[in-house]
Amino acid sequence: MAKVSQDVSSSRSKSRKAYFTAPSHVRRVLLSAPLSAALRKEYGVRSLPIRKEDEVKVVRGSYKDREGKVGQVYRLKFAIQVEKVTKEKSSGSSVPINIHPSNVVITKLKLDDDRKALIAKKAGVKSE
Repeated sequence: MAKVSQDVSSSRSKSRKAYFTAPSHVRRVLLSAPLSAALRKEYGVRSLPIRKEDEVKVVRGSYKDREGKVGQVYRLKFAIQVEKVTKEKSSGSSVPINIHPSNVVITKLKLDDDRKALIAKKAGVKSE
């Protein structure tokens, strides 16, 4: 199969290098998560960059079906930390678990003006 776009490389090594050396503003987009069916229907958008204080549900992995608020978006590690998803250490303290955003579904959005504008832009509706 021939390459469709001449502007983008189809080389695996170049794609991996671009992913792992991406700057913070690009990582924000890479750390996107799908919306729940109800939110998808309401906003007409499939996925959004995840942010702190969004409510999510883990849908894959050993922490499946756990829900909670996003406590931190760790762009450097390509991970998010959900408040109720923690692990007990042998000393008794609990530490947050890093989860990739593709393994969660956003169930409730933290909306502000910028987020509303982004949703309107993605949905193809002109903002006022």
